Amino acid sequence: MSQPAMNVAEEPENNEESGVVAIHPRADRSHHLRIVEALLFASGEALSAAQLAKHLPDGADIEGLLLDLKANYQNRGVNLVQVSGKWMMRTADDLSFLLRRETVEQKRLSKAALETLAIVAYHQPVTRAEIEDIRGVAISKGTLDMLLEIGWVRMRGRRRTPGRPVTYGTTEAFLVQFGLNDPGDLPGVQELKGAGLLDANLPPGFDVPAPRAGDDLMPDEDPLEAEDQMPLEMHLPDGTAEGEDKA
Repeated sequence: MSQPAMNVAEEPENNEESGVVAIHPRADRSHHLRIVEALLFASGEALSAAQLAKHLPDGADIEGLLLDLKANYQNRGVNLVQVSGKWMMRTADDLSFLLRRETVEQKRLSKAALETLAIVAYHQPVTRAEIEDIRGVAISKGTLDMLLEIGWVRMRGRRRTPGRPVTYGTTEAFLVQFGLNDPGDLPGVQELKGAGLLDANLPPGFDVPAPRAGDDLMPDEDPLEAEDQMPLEMHLPDGTAEGEDKA
């Protein structure tokens, strides 16, 4: 009497001889997406594509993964945003009121500091003398030092003119604070008018300069020197270092 046939699961075929290599399921695009998502959630600061790519296999489509993740979170309570060329998770703008806390402001920027910050942002690289020329008044002592201390303004280099004055520009912290990817995202004339920050009847020829992006020095700038790295209190109000001759 013949034995009944039994269904036995066949062992997976060894494909080494055929040259076919099985791809581990954890190495697929979905897993790469989870890795990027986990890194961004765990990080307390924005991460660049290069930093994220270090945790992925060579050749992984990091830019495509970031765009996919951004689309996935587009309508969520947390969004993936690009700030200063880097990526971070941030509460959706329309839900930010849920996390708002009313606190006492310990240090408020003066009108002069705000005007100075705006001039630096739109005219960078700019010297102290150029800031004063644009504002039409001298900068009071400590205004630039306050912006440097906050971390929204930095010394870029030295202008190749007599006296070699220090040039100033904005920082990555400034971009993060105002939700900008680069200085070129600053509002233009029409946007400023729409926000009520500019008079509707501007004088003829009035224009808002287009901010330049990037940290590279301009052709008329030299790198900072060793004495430029001394503490803020060692610098005089005109941007020259203590002991340095003023123009």
